[in-house]
Amino acid sequence: MLNRTLLCLAVACVSTPLFADTVWLKNGDKLTGTIKVFDGGKLLIETTYAGAIPLDWKQVKTLESDQKLLVKQDQYQGEIAKSLQASDDGKVTLLNGEAPKTVELASIQQIMKPKPIVTDLVWKGNIDAALDFQRAENDTDDYNVAFKTSARHGQWRHNAKGEYNRESTDELTTTDNWSAEYSIDRFLTEKWFWDGRINYKRDKIEDLSRQRTVGTGPGYQFWDDELGAFKLGALVNRTDFEYSNGEKDNFYSVAGTWDYNRFLIGKKVEFFTNGELGKPISGVADYSLEAEVGLRYKVTDWASLNLKAEKDVISGSSEGDLDKTRYTAGFGVTW
Repeated sequence: MLNRTLLCLAVACVSTPLFADTVWLKNGDKLTGTIKVFDGGKLLIETTYAGAIPLDWKQVKTLESDQKLLVKQDQYQGEIAKSLQASDDGKVTLLNGEAPKTVELASIQQIMKPKPIVTDLVWKGNIDAALDFQRAENDTDDYNVAFKTSARHGQWRHNAKGEYNRESTDELTTTDNWSAEYSIDRFLTEKWFWDGRINYKRDKIEDLSRQRTVGTGPGYQFWDDELGAFKLGALVNRTDFEYSNGEKDNFYSVAGTWDYNRFLIGKKVEFFTNGELGKPISGVADYSLEAEVGLRYKVTDWASLNLKAEKDVISGSSEGDLDKTRYTAGFGVTW
């Protein structure tokens, strides 16, 4: 008898989920799953029957959740609710151990799981690696490792990226370079921000051996949510060139930057492109271009396969033009 009772309890525990969030829509539909995040006008709910589903916030009637969630009614501050309780149309009740608080859905700007230390920290990024070894008449070794990450808290966003490339044929190195960049954005409004950045590049093969760039300027964030992001920026840069023969150039330039990514097919495939197009003010070169475009396919929640094309161009330089295109395929991790 005791064994039968324990078996029934075990079956009940397995068949009953620990918790399920519920979202009611204005058209009468109801979805159950796990609320992942609300940002950029989209509520993302993870379901067992259809994966991650983005919902237009304007179509949400009310919702409930047993999770502890950070609810922000303005851009910079919010309160942690122990759970959310369904309320009247267009409203939700926050339960946090004190008196319940009912708020308008239209007043909520963001919902997320609170982080341990910085509760509203949003950190995301990826690391991609591509390796190619060929042993034949000519032995070739190709390496490419790149990372990109950003962390946002309140009015500040920190961005960093870097890359290392090396190619050799029969032990003769034909490509050997690396680059690193850090930038910080200060949001002035919900969309407008001011950007300051520093970039350094080192190339042991090309005539242009070192580049150092410091820039600042405004930017505009069109959107940034679980389904992707898009921003444009304008910079005034100071750039220093150092060539392999010891000669140096320094000049000021204006540049436009872009950074776009979009998830497709239920967040399985990501299309991304980013880059910078610059024009020197002093006429040291006609223009410069750094661009990247690619696809990333998610094998699991954290692992991905990627295809990328990179283009580096410096046209009209007194020390000669640079025009390089690189294609890579590899494996990566995302978070």
